[in-house]
Amino acid sequence: MKKAKYGEEAFSRRALIALILPLIAEQFLAVLVGMADTVMVSGVGDSAVAAVSTVDTLNILFINLFSAMSAGGAVVAAQYLGHGDRSSACAAAKQLMLSTISLAMLVTAVIVLFHRPILGLMDDGHDIITLNQSYTYLLITAFSYPFLGIYNGGVGLLRAMGKSKASMYTSIAMNVINIGGNALLINLFGLGVTGAGISTLLSRIVSALVILRIMFNDTMPIHLDSPLRQKNYFRFDFDMIQRIFRVGVPNGLENSLFQVGKVLIMGIITTFPTAIRAANGICNSVSSVVNIPGSAIGLATIAVIGQLIGADKKEEAKRYGKKLIGFMYLAVLPLNLVLFFYAEPIVRLFSLSEAGIPVAAQIERVYAICSILTWVPSFGLPNILRAAGDARFTMGVSIVSMLILRLGASYLLVYGFGLSLLGVWIAMHLDWIARGVCFVIRFCKNTWLDKKVI
Repeated sequence: MKKAKYGEEAFSRRALIALILPLIAEQFLAVLVGMADTVMVSGVGDSAVAAVSTVDTLNILFINLFSAMSAGGAVVAAQYLGHGDRSSACAAAKQLMLSTISLAMLVTAVIVLFHRPILGLMDDGHDIITLNQSYTYLLITAFSYPFLGIYNGGVGLLRAMGKSKASMYTSIAMNVINIGGNALLINLFGLGVTGAGISTLLSRIVSALVILRIMFNDTMPIHLDSPLRQKNYFRFDFDMIQRIFRVGVPNGLENSLFQVGKVLIMGIITTFPTAIRAANGICNSVSSVVNIPGSAIGLATIAVIGQLIGADKKEEAKRYGKKLIGFMYLAVLPLNLVLFFYAEPIVRLFSLSEAGIPVAAQIERVYAICSILTWVPSFGLPNILRAAGDARFTMGVSIVSMLILRLGASYLLVYGFGLSLLGVWIAMHLDWIARGVCFVIRFCKNTWLDKKVI
């Protein structure tokens, strides 16, 4: 049977490696966009680093929202593809792009109109220079959201097909433009955070145009049809959108509320001295790199688990789930070991002030140990559950754990035990442990195998 043959070929050892390696490269490049802003802005001063760090906490909230929508559409499209229904997979792709762009435009409008009160929730304004820089960086990057929505939707669909090389090449283009723009606008013209914001905006515009060009290629299993070939092309199909939302909305709520918790925690961090706030920004940038190989394998689960569930191959889905978990553990180990042993030299690469270096180095060492032990069950395993359609469970666990442990423990450890920034990061690791235990139990019970969304 053709469908069975496709499944066997798609998930051979060689095919898995071909899928995962470009995703690892792509994720490294994606993180470089944010890191390039932080590294290049660090030469301007601690206030610029603190401003970019504060705004990026908010930006990541919306990035995660678009990524969640992308994941929802990708899971639906992958399950249709595994089921052998390419027409419905393409219909899911179109509805994903329409709904994501509409949502992104709405978010941009809200940010432009209410950026001052929104940032007021995160920064009490005691450092007016940092606050004004935050306003500037947020407004510029907000205009990139529709283009970021297009990019995320497109790369999600490419991953659902297993075409990770195409998304990797797009990420390369994004990074070349962003880093080149930073070098020109920050270093040559001295525009500081304004230059960083403009570079990010331009890179996302170009990446969105490239993704659209790729997705309109009708030779691909999942593609977008030309608007000229269809009447009522921009009509919403609410039945298909509901399927996408069954995964995307819980995933989006999970990621968004998770990030809202981080925004509230940022309210604690903004009360710290500027050097400590800058240290937190550096820690966020460095820690986002070390688990990229594991995150890339997590992205691969959409194609692997999604297509197997769509083809009703539950035993294979469980077997490949275990295999991917093993790959994730192997993937997160090397860089975390490097971070543990070389935390201080790595932190010093960011031109951080002497007051912030020992704080950042201590946090990164603790992070490396906890990451090796708990990152995979906390973040890798739920990707497998979501790819099958079990997004509501992951949402519930993540929200409860965030509120009780990450948010509640942050206040307790900072104000009750006086642990300052370290207390915030310890609370995060307590959250990881609780999430991981719940997801391991869910995976072992096999109930996630019955959560098909098509």
